[in-house]
Order: sequence, then structure tokens, then C-alpha cells
Amino acid sequence: MKIFYICLVLASLIIEGCSKNGSTQSPAPPEYTQLTVVKATLNGQPVTNGSALYGIANHPAQVLLSFNNVITNVSVNSLVSFSGSLGTNYTVALASHDSALSITTDASLTPVSRYSFQLTQGTGLGGLVTAGFSFSFVSQIDSTAKFPAITDDSLLTLIERNTFRYFYDYAHPVSGLARERTGSGETVTIGGSGFGVMAILVGIHRGFITRTQGFQRINKIVNFLDSTAQTFHGVFPHWMNGSTGQVIPFSTQDNGGDLVETSYMMEGLLTAYEFFKNGSAEEQAMCQVIQKLWQNVDWNWYRQNNQNTLYWHWSPNYGWAMNMQINGYNEAMIAYVLAASSPTHPVPAAVYNQGWAQNGAIRNGKTFEGIMLPVGADYGGPLFFAHYSFLGLDPRNLQDQYANYWQQNVAQTEINNRYCISNPKGWYGYSAQCWGLTASDDPSGYDAASPTNDLGTIAPTAALSSMPYTPAQSLQAARFYYYQLGDKLWGTYGFADAFNLSQAWFDTQYLAIDEGPIIVMIENYRSHFLWDLFMQNSDVQNGLTKLGFSY
Repeated sequence: MKIFYICLVLASLIIEGCSKNGSTQSPAPPEYTQLTVVKATLNGQPVTNGSALYGIANHPAQVLLSFNNVITNVSVNSLVSFSGSLGTNYTVALASHDSALSITTDASLTPVSRYSFQLTQGTGLGGLVTAGFSFSFVSQIDSTAKFPAITDDSLLTLIERNTFRYFYDYAHPVSGLARERTGSGETVTIGGSGFGVMAILVGIHRGFITRTQGFQRINKIVNFLDSTAQTFHGVFPHWMNGSTGQVIPFSTQDNGGDLVETSYMMEGLLTAYEFFKNGSAEEQAMCQVIQKLWQNVDWNWYRQNNQNTLYWHWSPNYGWAMNMQINGYNEAMIAYVLAASSPTHPVPAAVYNQGWAQNGAIRNGKTFEGIMLPVGADYGGPLFFAHYSFLGLDPRNLQDQYANYWQQNVAQTEINNRYCISNPKGWYGYSAQCWGLTASDDPSGYDAASPTNDLGTIAPTAALSSMPYTPAQSLQAARFYYYQLGDKLWGTYGFADAFNLSQAWFDTQYLAIDEGPIIVMIENYRSHFLWDLFMQNSDVQNGLTKLGFSY
């Protein structure tokens, strides 16, 4: 027993000796200086972890990071990086008695571009960076003019001309109808095509094409709608195949008639009818087909068993499953006007008063941004409410028991304009020259922007299509989009659909439903051309009178 104890002691002494000689135990890890960012600036502007800065000057970016301890090694290894083309192309230097790190990019920032900076946790700088630090920033707009200066009148003509090309040059080759958007292939849109018919009339009026060319195109559209396009009690679908005319479902149950989209088509066709009705034998023959299409629309069917309201959709497969009433106030006022105007399937005035006006519930009367809004939702909703129904329907003297519609559209537009200028959400870029919230593409997809659904996305169609209501503000926006953002926004078919300066995002798409109102409403501002044509239609006049309108 005594021998065993002596052996244990000897073994313990041997192990202790080996430890002291470092032969069997790993050395203790080195003691690192703890480094934590206590202050940061970008080009002299304070920045906090996870924040975003906007309007950063378009020269090399300088990030200054102040730490709680002295930096003994300027090698940042893989700790520091910028996004995109800036990458790791930067110069590093010590500052503030070696307790701050200056990081300057080798390249200047590209105008209206989004960048990010990141310092990651880890060893470096002669110590241990205990926590990461990151932020994003957007470079400022290049204020130099992107195109030579022209008169405002020439600018409006140029906008009309390029926008016209979407409906003429980019139309579906078989049907002549407008494609839903650039890249949509066979998918054509009925509502956007109705706007497109009016755009072609503007093309004739402005001399972009001849009357013969315009007639041939509209005649192609009319004959396709008559002979090939699928209808549902005289009503066209939202989308169809531009070659076969067969419905392309807008959603699972929306594979039948769309009464509102059809109303936009009829708005366009009736305007074309008034333009061509006293023309050549061929033109008059086309007008007879337009009358046939107009008279085929069974507005009463879309009352779903004679209710005093109109329904948006009907499907041969799903019936009334979507069950969406067309209640005001929104973009669909034209549907009720045309339903009352139909020479073959007219609806009674009670359908308008109870269905659309909801027995007066569409009235608002409250004040927003210092302006009284006669009807509709608070703050007016997206601006297309003031456009789609009023491409043909002239609001200048239009009034019923609920509102004066010139006052309504001016009020909604001015509220939208003033809201963007006040910019309560602080979006980068909003101003008196950069405004307009409506339905459009968005960095996250597609959305209907408005003062109560403000996502930071501006759509050129909003301000430009409001030209009759707010000419000074709309022209200011047109100049800004063209001269300041033209390198990002302007193209073959006019202005791209939307942009978001806070995200330095610019759409590359054009949408028929947004392009059409631009050319039509600019022309209505300049000459009242489409308003004068549509309002001279005797059926429309009868319908308006029946509903109690003065016009």
C-alpha cells in the first residue's frame, strides 16, 4: 500500500513538471484588445448600426469608424466590405490618435444607386471586433439634364409619341390588342386595349400615323373582338390570348367576363365610333360592328338576378363565386354610366343610386391636406380613380346629386400632390417635382399605392395622367422625370412604369393600363379631343340624363 502511494506522488510530480515545460499542455489563448464601434460617419454624416442614409454625394464614400480602444494594425482582412462594384476596393488609414479607422472607396458612387457597408465580428485591427456594424446608403440624383432642353409643348408631344408606340408598335400582331405589359407574350388586356384604341386616335390626331393607318389598326381590333374573342353574355375577360381570343384566367375563379375591363374597352370603342361614323364606307362598316359589340353587352345579366347593383365578374365554371359588387367610389364609375346608356340592355337609375352610390354613402366631405374631398375614401385613394373612367367621360361640367366630378378629380389629385410634398413617412426623393401615388409595379411586386398605402414608390402615370387637373404640378413632374431621371426612366415607349428612390429601384416594364391614361389625358388637357368625341355619343348622353347628371 505504501509503495502504491509513493508511485502516485511520483506520477503527479512528473505530470506537473511536464506542464511547466510546456510539453503536454496547450498554451493559453492570447489576450485580445476588445474593439467596439462607438461612433460612425459616412462622408461626415452620423450613421448608426442598421440604419440607412440617402442622397449621398456621388464621389468616393468615406466611412469613419471610431472605436473604444486604440487600433494597432490597419489590416482589416475580410472584416470590411461594401456591396456591389465597390467591393473591397478601398483605402484604409488610421485617424483620431489611432482610435478611428478611415475607409475610403477607390471609386465614386453611381447616381441613384443603393449600397451597403459591413464590418463583421472577428479578429483584426490588432484586436477582437466584438460586434458587427452595418448600414445602407443611396447615392444622390445626378442633377445634370439627361436630354437637351425643349419647350413644354414639345415635351408633351414627345411623351405622347413614345407612349403611343406601346399601343401601335408593340401591339399583338394577330389581334392588334395591347399586350398586358412588356414581355407578356400572348397575354393581351381588354381594359388596356380600350385605352389603346383611344391612344391610336390620338396618334391620328397628332399626325404620328395617318387616318388610314389608324383605321386599319382599330378595324383589326374590332374584327378580332367580333369574330374571335371569347365573351360571356357579351362581356370580355380581363385577359385573353392575342392569337386565339380564348380567356386567360386573371385568377382561378376569374376566368369569365370582367364587366369593368369591358367598360374600358367600350369607352374606347364608342370614342372610335364617333371619330369614324361619318367616314368612308369601310369606316362606317367598322362602326356597325362596334355598335354590335356595344349592343351585345348584357349589363342586366351582371346584376346577378336583377339586384340593384352591378357585379364585376361572372364565370361559366364558377358562376358568381367571386361575388364582387361594383360599389363606389373607385375607378369603375364608367361601368354604371355605360350600363345606363345601353340601347339594348339598360339598367334603371336605381342600380346606380343603390349599387354605385350606395344611397349616398359614397359622399365624404371631409378635408385632407387642406382640401375638401366630395366623395370616396379618405385621402382619395390611388390616382387612377381620377383617370380610368374619365378618359372619355368629360368631368369638366359633370355633376350629379353626389358630387361635381371636376371638383372631385382636382381635389383628389391635389391631395395626392400635397401629401407627397409633406411626405409624412420620410421617403427619399418625394418633392413638388416627384410625386404621384397610384397602382403600379413596386419593388415587391404590384400594389395600389395611395396616401393611406404609401410604399415609397412613384408611378409617372399618376402625375402625368392628372395633367388636366393639376397642369402646373404635372408639368413639373414631367420635366423632372425626363430631364433628371431620364437616363433611368425614359425609353422607347415613354416612361417606365414606376420607381422607388429610397430603394434606388427603377422598373424596366411598361404596363398597358398605366401607359394608356398618360397619352389620353395629356391629349384631353391639350385639346379635349377624346372628351369631345365620347361625350357626343347619343347613347351616353341618354344614360347620363337618366342618371340625373348635368354635363
